Amino acid sequence: MRKSQKKILGLILVTSLIITALSGCSPKSSASAGSKILYCTFDLTDTFRGMLAQEAVKAGKNNGVTVDIYEGEPTISDQVEKIKKAKSEGYGAIIIRPAEASAALQLEIAAGDLPMVFVNSQPDDSVLKKDRFVFAGSMETEAGELQAEWAIKALKNKSPINVVVMKGEKGHSATVGRTRAIKYTFDDAGIEAHYVFTDYGDWLYDLSAKKMKAFLRTGQDYDIIMCNNDTIALGVISALKEAGIDPKSIPICGVDATADGCAAIEAGDMDFTVMQNSEGQSTAAVKAALNMMNGKSVTSLEGATSDGKYVLVPFEAVDASNVSKYH
Repeated sequence: MRKSQKKILGLILVTSLIITALSGCSPKSSASAGSKILYCTFDLTDTFRGMLAQEAVKAGKNNGVTVDIYEGEPTISDQVEKIKKAKSEGYGAIIIRPAEASAALQLEIAAGDLPMVFVNSQPDDSVLKKDRFVFAGSMETEAGELQAEWAIKALKNKSPINVVVMKGEKGHSATVGRTRAIKYTFDDAGIEAHYVFTDYGDWLYDLSAKKMKAFLRTGQDYDIIMCNNDTIALGVISALKEAGIDPKSIPICGVDATADGCAAIEAGDMDFTVMQNSEGQSTAAVKAALNMMNGKSVTSLEGATSDGKYVLVPFEAVDASNVSKYH
C-alpha cells in the first residue's frame, strides 16, 4: 500500500461506512436516482478489501459519481437481499466482492437489469456477460507465475526443490489461480518441485503462523516458502522467528505489496511480493460500472478484453531493487 493510501484509508472508510453500519442501510446520497453505484462487500478489516473500498469511493469522486459502501455479512443471502433493493434505492449499477464466487449467478438474478461488476473474487467465465456482468481486476495466475519465475532465478534453477505453499481462502479464485500458476510455472521450466507442505492460511496472520509452527515441528527440509498474500507471509515470518529461524535464511514470497509486506522486504525478512493494484482495480470497476450505466461498452476501457467480460489490471513484481516505489 502506498503511504498516501494508508493515510486516507481510515478517514474515507469511516465516512463511507458510518451509516452502512446501522441496520444494514445504505448511506444517503444527493445523487439522482440511478446515478450512484452500490459497492457491496464485507469484512473491511481485511487489508486489501479495505483498500479496494477506499479506492472505489475515491474513483467515484474522480469520475463524478457517488459510490456508497455497504459492508454486510459474508453470505450470499445477505448480498442477494441488499442487491434486490438496490434499484429502488436509486442505484444504477453494482460493484460487488462476492461472498462466494461460485454463487455469482444468484447475485446476477437478484440484480435484474442493473449492471454488475465483480471485484477481488472472480466468477467463472460462463456466468459473465458482455457489458452486463463483468469482472474488473487482475488475472490471479499472473501473480503465481511471477512468484515462481522469481523463485527459479533466486534458487539458480535448482532442481529438485522442496516447496512450502501457504494458501489463502479455500475456493477463492486468488487461492486457486495463484497456487495453480506456481505449480505449472515450475513444471514448464523443468523444475522438479516437491510440495512438502501446503495448507490454507485464509489470508490471516495468526492462522498462518499457527500452521507454519505445526509444519516446523515436523523437521522437514524446505528451500522456499510461497504465500498467497503478504499477511500470510508475515504470519509465516513470525513463526520462523519464534522457532529461532532467521527468515533471511530462506526465500519467502507474498502477494499484494501491502505497506507491511514492503516493510518486511526492506527489513530483509521477506524477499518478494507482487503488487496487486487496488487503485487500478477499483478505478477499472467504477469506470466499467459507469460505462454500463450509460449504455456504453466496457471494451473502450484500458485493459478491457474484446469479449466485453473483463477489465484487467496487471500485477507488478516487487523486490528489494524496486520496493521503494511502492512503500
